[in-house]
Amino acid sequence: MKRGIVFIATLMMLGSCGIFLPRPEFEKGMTERRFLRQNRDAVINTLDNGKTVYRVDRGERFYVLATFEDGKLVKLEEIEARPAWMTPQDERERENRNR
Repeated sequence: MKRGIVFIATLMMLGSCGIFLPRPEFEKGMTERRFLRQNRDAVINTLDNGKTVYRVDRGERFYVLATFEDGKLVKLEEIEARPAWMTPQDERERENRNR
């Protein structure tokens, strides 16, 4: 009987440790509300016929676009941002020089 109580108490203690694990940042099907609670710096990028796209910056070079439809996450894209000072013509010239 004593072993049973110790066993159950141990299981409960180990199960409660799961509360302290980090939450996944993005999860397909997560609600818009939960996403906004976890990503307070998210800004609306586009609103279009029931679809909402949020932009979350990831430092200087990357950003994430999260698309929500009917309040659920349906699409997630991580995109590398181009430097603001570089125009498409500058990029083509640089590529031609590297060839």
